[in-house]
Amino acid sequence: MAAVKNALVKTATRPPLRLPPLAGVHDLLRLYRIRALKSFSQNFLLNERITDKFVKSAGKLEGIHVCEVGPGPGSITRSIMRQNPAQLTVIEKDERFLPTLELLRDSCKSSINFNIITGDILKTNLEDVFRGATKCNWDEKPPSVHLIGNLPFSVSTILLIRWLEAMSTKSGAWAYGRTRMTLTFQKEVAERMAAREAEEQRCRLSVMCQNWCKVDHKYNILGKSFIPPPDVDVGVVTLTPLKEPIIKLDFKLIEKLLRNTFNMRQKYSRRSVSTLFPEDLREDLTERIFEMADVDPLIRPYQISNFEFKRLCHAYNELIKEYPHIASYDFRAYKTSQIINTEKITDYKENLL
Repeated sequence: MAAVKNALVKTATRPPLRLPPLAGVHDLLRLYRIRALKSFSQNFLLNERITDKFVKSAGKLEGIHVCEVGPGPGSITRSIMRQNPAQLTVIEKDERFLPTLELLRDSCKSSINFNIITGDILKTNLEDVFRGATKCNWDEKPPSVHLIGNLPFSVSTILLIRWLEAMSTKSGAWAYGRTRMTLTFQKEVAERMAAREAEEQRCRLSVMCQNWCKVDHKYNILGKSFIPPPDVDVGVVTLTPLKEPIIKLDFKLIEKLLRNTFNMRQKYSRRSVSTLFPEDLREDLTERIFEMADVDPLIRPYQISNFEFKRLCHAYNELIKEYPHIASYDFRAYKTSQIINTEKITDYKENLL
């Protein structure tokens, strides 16, 4: 009986895909005279041992739909291919890499459905990318889809915020369920994403990531491992959406409260939270929001726990019901308009003189 069971296990698990002989990535870069562009924040990870470790940190990829963001010359792509995904879609903005990616696609056309999308990930609908994958209910285990990417530093945080918003509305890649992500960030950003209350790196991004995801900062890659080497080390982070967010409110409301609160992270929380309210209501509503949330107004923003932020967000939501106009109040816009109006008055006086 045990022998039969072992035989079934062996037939159920395919060995890693053996790619046909291919030119090395270094050779292809020389052949096509491709160099990293600063304008695209390009840093290539070419060491096969490191790319294999990075891809394995995403977990089992055999038989699932994978989307790689910013594959560049395809070094990480090769490591993904060796894991036998059912479908692999790469999204690359730089058309110089098309020949190297097409070589990879041709090498595995009999075993992997390999798609190349030339375009900007910020403008790509990920629901279309994963079309054909099986959708799962949100409270079930994550679906058989996965996002992987060595993200350019210039867009990594912007992209992450957009994906968290899509996660909150269960759209894009998250229309399929609790789609997981394995991504690279600057080491400092990775530390911020995972930072807990009172930790030095805690910021708006910490609370936002932890509100919708389990954040696993797995390990760091030395900057010198990349070509060209960046000035910082790089963190590998896996994000798994939670079945229920800590704060079940509109994304924009949560983001606004966190953005304002961490605007002055070293000052008392009441100072930064007060900027949520117009001047005529500021003193009264600032006192009320902390009383309603049962949060100490004299602690610093980075000392506030996720669940205290939950109470602050709900208190802010209740105050908006009472004073609807405060939802659209933006103290930055108000300060800017004050400066513009002051300049207009000054110009008018100078013209009179």
